Amino acid sequence: MDIETVKERAGPRQFGPGDDMPEEYRRRATRMIQFHANSEVMGGYLDREFTRHAPSLDRKLANTAKVQDEIGHAQLLYRAAETLGVKTRDEMLEELRTGEGRFLNCFHYPVDSWYEAPMIDFFVDGGAMRRQATLKNTSWTPYAHAMDKVCFEEGFHVKHGESILRELMRGSKATRERMQETFDEWWPRILQFFGPTNDESTHNDFAQEVGLKTTSNDDLRNSFLNMYVPKAEKYGLEIPEYPRIFEREDGTMAVREDDLDWDEFWTIAKNEYVGSHEQIGSRRRRRDAVEWVRRSMDAWESSAGAATGAANP
Repeated sequence: MDIETVKERAGPRQFGPGDDMPEEYRRRATRMIQFHANSEVMGGYLDREFTRHAPSLDRKLANTAKVQDEIGHAQLLYRAAETLGVKTRDEMLEELRTGEGRFLNCFHYPVDSWYEAPMIDFFVDGGAMRRQATLKNTSWTPYAHAMDKVCFEEGFHVKHGESILRELMRGSKATRERMQETFDEWWPRILQFFGPTNDESTHNDFAQEVGLKTTSNDDLRNSFLNMYVPKAEKYGLEIPEYPRIFEREDGTMAVREDDLDWDEFWTIAKNEYVGSHEQIGSRRRRRDAVEWVRRSMDAWESSAGAATGAANP
């Protein structure tokens, strides 16, 4: 099958491992799904910090469950990427360890307070839900199947974050002020979660043409604004003056994209941001710390396989 045929046939859950897909589709789909899987891993690492800051045992338990979900999502996605036949799961994890693997901008920023939990668990995960719901109709079937489970669990994550935000915004004046300060800092990052503008994206057009994506970055960003600006205001948060939000002729909201710091965004995209080194280094150290477990398991599997072979000549 050539790439033009793929574009003609592109539709929800149209292609799978049994199809003779062109190399360009396999390579670009692998890049997209690997990016998603890496982001789930690094999001889990970020969320792990909130368990330490959580103010109650119930919050700690709920947050721990969320971290487990995120790592589970990553495993599903790495397996979905493997079905394209370009890279193995171990190769993708090794690229993440060395800093070659890319992941979402919001997970490059270190966190150090419970006030940041709603930024990730409500706003970022809310944005993720807007994006991931569209990926149920991606053209690569294993990816779409993974999204069925991921979206089901992400819905609970958003409720978890909303509950934290509601609790904090019912707190003291000092608590509400601290929450507003945190929101002011994170709001531009959240809006950049959806990626570069359509005219600056090097992958958006192809991904839509072959059905890997069904909605553009700009449309996802605007859809998020229409849903989450009212939610933020409902809980008493004030939308920052910058980046400027405006209402279009059709009554929907959009952001003045020139107000966003795209230089910082592209630095992050290359894993060259200061926080990127910290996050990737933390991931590398923890992966290296359990290398002995992987070696032990590999040795056990080899010895078990040898024993089975000897018993069944």
